[in-house]
Amino acid sequence: MFLPESGVRVWLCTQPTDMRKSYDGLSALVKSQLQENPLSGQLFVFINRRGTQTKILYFDRSGYCIWSKRLEQGTFRHHWRDAVKHSLCWTDLNMLLEGIDLSSVQKRKRYDHTQQKSRKPL
Repeated sequence: MFLPESGVRVWLCTQPTDMRKSYDGLSALVKSQLQENPLSGQLFVFINRRGTQTKILYFDRSGYCIWSKRLEQGTFRHHWRDAVKHSLCWTDLNMLLEGIDLSSVQKRKRYDHTQQKSRKPL
């Protein structure tokens, strides 16, 4: 299990990825397809065509890391084919890895302090 720092952005590459790719190949995909900086410390999630394998590429303070998972049964499900990349929150990533179909999840409205208008002090 890996635990990224809080506030780290997670990007899902919605195009199927060849799982033979390693550090250099995946970082090249991040640059060319996702138009992101692979050295940014963000997490980049890749899923193969059959949906049975995933790799997560990220850069920590000293080098690239790859977290990989291969399913014995079932598939990783996602339905964002309209764009090359899709932003995920940490909860969405956990649900994706646990086999929960994100399109069937109903999210309830929650307070988000980043979207609240600033109030003038009294």
